[in-house]
This record gives sequence, structure tokens and C-alpha cells, in this order.
Amino acid sequence: MIAFIDAYRDRFSVEFICQTLNRERAGGFLSSRGYRAANTRAPSARSFNDAVLTGEIAAIFEANYRVYGVRKMWHALKRAGWTVGREQVARLMRTARIRGVRRGRAPITTRKGRQADTRADLVNRQFTADRPNRLWVADMTYVRTKVGFVYTAFVTDVFSRKIVGWSTRSSMKTEALPLEAPESTHSIEFVQLTQRKPSNSHNHLHCSSRFRER
Repeated sequence: MIAFIDAYRDRFSVEFICQTLNRERAGGFLSSRGYRAANTRAPSARSFNDAVLTGEIAAIFEANYRVYGVRKMWHALKRAGWTVGREQVARLMRTARIRGVRRGRAPITTRKGRQADTRADLVNRQFTADRPNRLWVADMTYVRTKVGFVYTAFVTDVFSRKIVGWSTRSSMKTEALPLEAPESTHSIEFVQLTQRKPSNSHNHLHCSSRFRER
């Protein structure tokens, strides 16, 4: 009711608003004297604590990429030494219009191809090498970032365990996920990258249909 009177006191007198609300039984009973007393009264201990806690919630929310919901925020506050209930956290987040990111479906990293993979296994499942650039393996995964999940494709040298080519995209479509060799200054397709390795070496692709599409 105090907020309502504050919003309309420039158009109507406080006495008129209070009399109208009391007559219509809207919002309870409040006299003009009670309204002025409420405005001059010092904030209660609960209001002060809520204000401080809301500031802490906002700081934790920003520090964690604006993704924390009530449960994670509650645990974060307890770890920070606050004695607070979960419902109180929910109320303050609701009042401050702070909402976490809702968990969606898990990102898809592997899809079965329509046809079976009939290519020969050139390494006979023996993923070892006695020197660099003898065997490369490729795979695709996803990583969480500030803006959401992104897909990453990479090629690894089995001997050195070094990633010799990689690329990150928001889509895992093969044509939209080129691989970049560290020594190259431009993006190249995976098939082009494999053509640059020594002629006596092999590359092994993960069974994902995304690599077989090429």
C-alpha cells in the first residue's frame, strides 16, 4: 500500500488516497498519519538484512556467469558463511528478478550414420606410434562456455599426444566445422589437413557419422 500511495501522491493528496482505499476496503486500512510514520521509520532489521543479502546474491550471480538458480545460489551463500534458508533465497531472487539458466537437453555429440562404416581399420585398433606424424586420431566433443555449449573437433598425434589441428563452432555440421592447423593462417577442411601428413602415416577417425560425412 505504501508503494501505491507513493506512485499516486503527485496526482492526489495522501488523505484522499487513504480515505478511498479504506472506504473500498482495498489494501487494508492506513491513515495519512500512518503513511507518513511509515515513510520516516528506520528500516527494520529484516529489511536491512534482505538488502545486504540481495547485494551478495547479485554479486555471486554475476561472478558465476549469470547461470545460478535457487539451489546453487543457496549452497554458494552457505559456503560464503551466510545463515540463510532456501525459501528466503528464492524470495530475494524473485524480488530482484534474478533467474538462473534452466538446464536444457544435453548437447548431441554423436549421431549414428544411416549406413554402417565399411572402411578398413588401418591400425587394427592399435593406437600406438613409434614417432611423430605416424598416426593421427580425430574426435569431436563439446565444451561449456559463457555463451553456452560449443562443439570442438580436433586431431591428435598419437606419439606426442599433441593436438595438431582443432576448431570450435556452435554447430557440429561437418561443413561448418573446419579444422585449423597450428602452422596455418587460414581454416582448412579436415580432409585437406589429413593430406598434409606424411604419406606413410595413418589417420583414425572416431566412429561418429559427422566425420564419415566427409
